[in-house]
Amino acid sequence: MEHPLEKFAYCPICGSKHFVINNFKSKRCEDCGFVYYANPCAATAAFILNERDELLVVRRAKDPAKGTLDLPGGFVDMYETAEEGMRREIKEETGLEVGEIKYLFSSPNVYMYSGLGVHTIDLDYLVRVPDDVVVNAADDAASYLWIALSDVHPEEFGLLSIRHAVERFLASNR
Repeated sequence: MEHPLEKFAYCPICGSKHFVINNFKSKRCEDCGFVYYANPCAATAAFILNERDELLVVRRAKDPAKGTLDLPGGFVDMYETAEEGMRREIKEETGLEVGEIKYLFSSPNVYMYSGLGVHTIDLDYLVRVPDDVVVNAADDAASYLWIALSDVHPEEFGLLSIRHAVERFLASNR
């Protein structure tokens, strides 16, 4: 896979073409001295369980992996904590306003967007909700379904990072 810094030929500060590799994760401008670091973006995913231990999953409305299963989640916005971003993404994709969320684990990931591999650090959370919650698929979610944990099949999740997170979650809940 192409390194993300290879897409940047000019210094974003002064426009110089002398924007060269500084080290594995940065480029430096030989004219103005600016150094740009390619650090991972924060992203979230929610394992939402009801009282029957059914997992709320959504079908992706957009590429990549359109039509496959996914977990509610997405990128954390600027000036937002990971928890605020997780709650916002849950509300945008399911209509749910959730209270307590519990951090589970993180994983490095590369998310393909517009031909660029965006390096992320995925932060996965557990959310428990009552059985009678009303879900409305919206935004990046075309539809939703509740699946008993025993019937969850990781290979049905289209994004490799989510598939691995589901495998990890299921292994810890056996």
